[in-house]
Amino acid sequence: MTESMIELGWAPDEPTARGVAHAVSRAIRDGLLQPGTKLPSIRAVATRLQLSPTTISAAWSLLARSGAIHTDGRRGTRIADMGLGSTRYSQTLNRQSLFPLDLSTGVPDRDLLPDLGQVLKNLTSAVTPGSYLDPPVVPELIEVLRQDWPYDAETFAIVDGAMDALELATRALVRFGDRVIVEHPTFPLLLDLLEAAGAEIVGVPMDDQGMLPTDLEQALATSAAAVILQPRAQNPTGISLTSPRAEHLSRIIGAADVTVLEDDSAGYVAWTPAISLGQWLPERTLHVRSFSKSHGPDLRLAAMSGPATIINEIISRRQLGQGWTSRLLQRILLGLLTEKPAVEHIDHARHEYRRRREAVVTALATHGVQVRGTDGINIWIPVADESAAMVRLASQGIGVAPGAPFAVLPLQQGHIRVTIGAVSESVSELAELIAQAALAGSWAGGR
Repeated sequence: MTESMIELGWAPDEPTARGVAHAVSRAIRDGLLQPGTKLPSIRAVATRLQLSPTTISAAWSLLARSGAIHTDGRRGTRIADMGLGSTRYSQTLNRQSLFPLDLSTGVPDRDLLPDLGQVLKNLTSAVTPGSYLDPPVVPELIEVLRQDWPYDAETFAIVDGAMDALELATRALVRFGDRVIVEHPTFPLLLDLLEAAGAEIVGVPMDDQGMLPTDLEQALATSAAAVILQPRAQNPTGISLTSPRAEHLSRIIGAADVTVLEDDSAGYVAWTPAISLGQWLPERTLHVRSFSKSHGPDLRLAAMSGPATIINEIISRRQLGQGWTSRLLQRILLGLLTEKPAVEHIDHARHEYRRRREAVVTALATHGVQVRGTDGINIWIPVADESAAMVRLASQGIGVAPGAPFAVLPLQQGHIRVTIGAVSESVSELAELIAQAALAGSWAGGR
């Protein structure tokens, strides 16, 4: 609470911690409190507002849990930067331990991950590599992957997770100053990665079928190094490419001499059929499938396919660093993809995630909140006021991710991303709280 804020009538509407937190949230939204602004001490604010220091302290806790403010020891408490910046990813994931119900993380439900016990028992020393000179990829794993890969890919590599694949591909494809076209909105860590590479990021909006063709064509009127997209269960929206849209996009990209980089982050827990522009542009497509959400984040495994010229360059670059992805982990993944109990477990997880998503989306609709997308463990919820929504949910012990870090273009409306993968019960109550938060602050627009 700065002096100017109080003098301009931004005192709380109710003498409670939540009332104070909402007042600060409104001031941030209206630009009265800018990122970096230092707040007075708790005692000074309590005296000015004639409230107890305990009330102000509780309000500060709510704001900190929502990410609206941060405290830095003797430097005091300041308004956080919740807009776009070079630390988008940290803005979405640095508060998860503070909430009784944390829906901000984008991680899978650990109870739906397969048990490694039987697969580990089946491993023998005969299949455990003992040399630096063994092939970097387990051939049997590639044979299994080819069986349901979305196109006939020329070459495969196994890497240390999807972000490792994206980083390796970025190093191979993007030079400082290159234009890279991405979906709007998209995953914050991808934007951080591209900014670190010195790329000029160009956002293309989406509808319910994927990237908008006209906007993509306009973006490609100027040369670009790559087009990066998520073909199904897009994070954060849950949108999946339709086959007609994918074919349309491939014609546009094919005429522009640009490489496509696809991130299938949902992998085996997506219920939308696998799809790739590689079906039409195999010579220009790098396709990445992650196993983190389906088989476990700590496996750190992803498969990447593409033309031999690019994949071989990536493999050569890896020789200067990690060399190869653990063949022992590859063997474990092979077992998880082929042994019946693990396969059945993943099939159950896929159906359960779908049930949970549809339950939450349906419940939200009964409260007048409509969301886009049909797949994945995240939902992208429009809100009247992003900061107010997060503060309100934080006051109820619910953590969600702010929408701003996902944005490439200016957002016409605020959003929050809610991970519903772990929501298996109390759906109606949760949907009601989220719907109330989505409307929080809307009444203040005419003040």
